[in-house]
Amino acid sequence: MSNIYEKNTITEDGQLMLKKAEKDQIETVWDRYQAQLPQCGYCEMGLSCRVCNMGPCRVDPFGEGPQKGVCGADADIIVARNLGRMIAAGAAAHSDHGRDLVEVLENVAEGNAPGYAITDVEKLKQVALDYGINIDEKAPLRIAGELAHAMQGDYGTRKKELTLVKRAPKKRRELWRNAGIMPRGIDRETSEMMHRTHMGVDNGWQSLLLHALRNALSDGWGGSLIATEVSDILFGTPKPTPNTVNIGVLKEDEVNIVVHGHNPVVSEMILQACQEPDLLRMAKEKGAKGINLAGLCCTGSELLMRHGIPVAGNHLMTELVIATGAVEMMLVDYQCIMPSLGTVASCYHTRMISTSDKARFPGMEHREFHPDNSRELARELIREAIENYEQRGQVYIPVEPVQSVGGFSVEAIISALGGTPAPLLEAIKAGKIRGVAGVVGCNNPKIRHDHGHVTLTQRLIENDILVVDTGCAAIATAKAGLKMADAIRYAGPGLKEVCGALGIPPVLHMGSCVDNVRILILASALADALGCDISDLPVAGSAPEWYSEKAVSIGTYFVASGVYTVLGPMPPITGSMNVVKLLTEGLNDVVGAAFAVEPDPEKAALLIRRHIESKRRALGLDAESV
Repeated sequence: MSNIYEKNTITEDGQLMLKKAEKDQIETVWDRYQAQLPQCGYCEMGLSCRVCNMGPCRVDPFGEGPQKGVCGADADIIVARNLGRMIAAGAAAHSDHGRDLVEVLENVAEGNAPGYAITDVEKLKQVALDYGINIDEKAPLRIAGELAHAMQGDYGTRKKELTLVKRAPKKRRELWRNAGIMPRGIDRETSEMMHRTHMGVDNGWQSLLLHALRNALSDGWGGSLIATEVSDILFGTPKPTPNTVNIGVLKEDEVNIVVHGHNPVVSEMILQACQEPDLLRMAKEKGAKGINLAGLCCTGSELLMRHGIPVAGNHLMTELVIATGAVEMMLVDYQCIMPSLGTVASCYHTRMISTSDKARFPGMEHREFHPDNSRELARELIREAIENYEQRGQVYIPVEPVQSVGGFSVEAIISALGGTPAPLLEAIKAGKIRGVAGVVGCNNPKIRHDHGHVTLTQRLIENDILVVDTGCAAIATAKAGLKMADAIRYAGPGLKEVCGALGIPPVLHMGSCVDNVRILILASALADALGCDISDLPVAGSAPEWYSEKAVSIGTYFVASGVYTVLGPMPPITGSMNVVKLLTEGLNDVVGAAFAVEPDPEKAALLIRRHIESKRRALGLDAESV
């Protein structure tokens, strides 16, 4: 297909829906991006400051205007301060997600959450042991209550180290202690980051950035890891599950309900309601063949990896899904939800429902989900969605869905390997798998939709690098057919052989963006088996299309954990070459890894291949030069 929409997205469904949106006079994220151009150069370089009301201030990158803000902060301080605040916001978002889940776990233990339950008792016991809880002869609900209380303690300020950092290799923990960046409390590190960046506090750009590492680690090995573990306990640890993806998962003859956001607390209750016999009968009475639940973004991944529920798209597709005219109701919770969705929905029959007590949106009805009311509220909303089916106008679903397999938790991967990481290690040592790369992150209208994710992944797997992915990146590669059973045909000979023997695709879906830490847990298992640190492994990470503050925190805790990480879009740091040099070079001396920035996915793949081969040589493996 050759058309004007190709410059925005590589996806067929995206191009066709952009054409329809234009016909329907629907403003999309790409339209608003174009209207913003040229974007502020000071902001792009991180040289604008609004920390206090003596400003706003800026530093002239060309040396012709002001070189310091009103308070005297120079470019290094301003850039480091701004980056620290981005990391604090991202860490707070993922960690607060974790807190929400811990509160549900607590309510389940107390009998105050009808409809929710402990699904994975074995994982509950395993995590409880990590927290030093005696599980002998205790009922699961009692263990759950004690675990919730212990996890809440990790959010405070009384500890010297977070509990779950013990899962990192010993050498990595020693490095964190020696560098003074061992995370102590999840909320503590974010609070301290905000304190340090207040006017008149920490004006050492190096110390600001070191604390930013600690703040990010409190997310990755604290809040995000807690969110992942509690989700598994409550809703089940993911296993490889067949599913379908793209806008074609919507049904012309069924009631389409879409969940969007990040928190499975809402979507799991909606799923239960969609399966209840009386509501299915009601849908048929209204002329529909059934109820079709689909996901968007990370809430979609949560349902996909546990239940095989189809996913209609990732971040930049959210407006276009509504423009099909086929969605009776879209329910949102929080994170990555564009405020524009209510306006788009007003042009169709779609009802928009916001569900979180901390996230309201213009043009949406607000119906809060809490542990005690979720089951009944979910039923009520599904009834209303069914009633809305009769209000449909013309429907446009232009493509057929793509088959996919998702749900490769660490437990599922180890199980596929026979209960030990040894087969994966042997394949890496033999060179059949050169290394492992995590491809993660968002979509960004500055970059052609899905091009970075798909192109990078294709180049890696064809060179025998196993790819694990999460979030919007995972949905992109699934839509491109890289998670089908026969996707091994795109892999290099070594990777093809290994994946064929194990019956897995060469690209493994590991979850939502909060689940990125699963990748680090897998890396830790490999490092422990080899008796080395994560930074010694032939592994790398990349966020080819990132946009959010959460992604900044994720990338930072990956690097702080020892993973070389290649970013697509440049962070707002180029106003300080000192900061750029520290992040891209100097961190190697601090944490054994650093960032690189390369917007071209072809070149990014080459950087990752070179890094992996250098690590193979350092480990004494029979590496080939790139």
